Amino acid sequence: MNIIRYPERLEWNFLLKRSALQTESLRETVCEILEKVRTQGDRAVISYEEQFDKVKLNSLEVTEKEFEEAEKEVDIKLKAAIMLALNNIQTFHSSQKFASKKIETLPGVTCWQKAVAIEKVGLYVPGGTAPLFSTVLMLASPAQIAGCKEIILCTPPNREGKIHPAILYAARVAGVKRVFKTGGVQAIGAMAYGTSSIPKVYKIFGPGNQYVTVAKQQVALRDVAIDMPAGPSEVAVLADETANPTFVASDLLSQAEHGADSQAILITTSETLIDKVAEEVDRQLSELPRKSLAEKSLQSSKLILVRNMQEAIDMINEYAPEHLIIETKDYTDIAEKIINAGSVFLGSYSPESAGDYASGTNHTLPTNGYAKAYSGVSLDSFIRKITFQEITREGIATIGPAIQVMAANEHLDAHKNAITVRLNEKL
Repeated sequence: MNIIRYPERLEWNFLLKRSALQTESLRETVCEILEKVRTQGDRAVISYEEQFDKVKLNSLEVTEKEFEEAEKEVDIKLKAAIMLALNNIQTFHSSQKFASKKIETLPGVTCWQKAVAIEKVGLYVPGGTAPLFSTVLMLASPAQIAGCKEIILCTPPNREGKIHPAILYAARVAGVKRVFKTGGVQAIGAMAYGTSSIPKVYKIFGPGNQYVTVAKQQVALRDVAIDMPAGPSEVAVLADETANPTFVASDLLSQAEHGADSQAILITTSETLIDKVAEEVDRQLSELPRKSLAEKSLQSSKLILVRNMQEAIDMINEYAPEHLIIETKDYTDIAEKIINAGSVFLGSYSPESAGDYASGTNHTLPTNGYAKAYSGVSLDSFIRKITFQEITREGIATIGPAIQVMAANEHLDAHKNAITVRLNEKL
């Protein structure tokens, strides 16, 4: 890992730079695939599955028999772990339910909001180097709690045309009834436009590679909503001399093994800790099955020594990490000063892995600095809030004159007249 000591603030932008997404070079290819899916539907999706996933499919939808077979194949210990995680995710997201409240802004003028579920949502779960059944739980649970009427899931099959059993099991226990065997750009296009097999949805959720990211951004221009912009996964660890170097190294490596373009950063006030963490990273790395992926990630990862804790906090807020782990003696006080982060893990016994799987918080989070403006997926991601107002004769008499003045000054005479006719109504 790269070790940087006492960088000046002018260097921070360069130092905290992420791996660049080559979106422009991919856009032409992505748009071509999307257009074929839009015009040719299932035929294009099946063709692209053969081209990209090397599988010949006769149909796209997972059958009930395949769900049943998957349940038999999943180990009982994994089933128990999935159910524990699901219960915690449901508990946390259920606590986010919106409570509507009527507010009388003036006598006779009452306003309120109502939360309404997005009726049709599409969940995307990548294939890639690992079966992300945990992402199924993270997306399907809040969708179910929100009350979305139609929840579909797309995920790429293997070369035998099968979905990983744990993904299907997680989908079934989380309430997803329809799963489709397609990934990549073609899956995003199918959910955005609809095909004869795959329903069109109103909003698409889920992570993916650079092609999927560009596809989501493209369809979001006019066809469907998306959860958030996304890029390679990342973690920042903020630590002082009290941190356990073995824990810190394990946290950095747990992020690095996601993929070669993932990024892990340690920001600390302790030079001793940096040296110990570097040693621990080397030791633990040698034992990882996904060593080659983690090694590539570590090439762009950094151990940064800063002068004091305030500088460390400022650097974290500038970086706006997807995941932030705070391992300091006064982590609660420091956490209060964090304003830009996707999800924060406090203390030595709160690893990122807990949030990735089973603590209850959502692991679908803004990356690439988008935590400065976006939240992670929550119950709110699956609902819309509709505003209502009820105005009585007394209320319109109170606010009507102000509306008349405002409308007249914006030269919107019909707006003014809508008030005037009511104020002039004869009893």
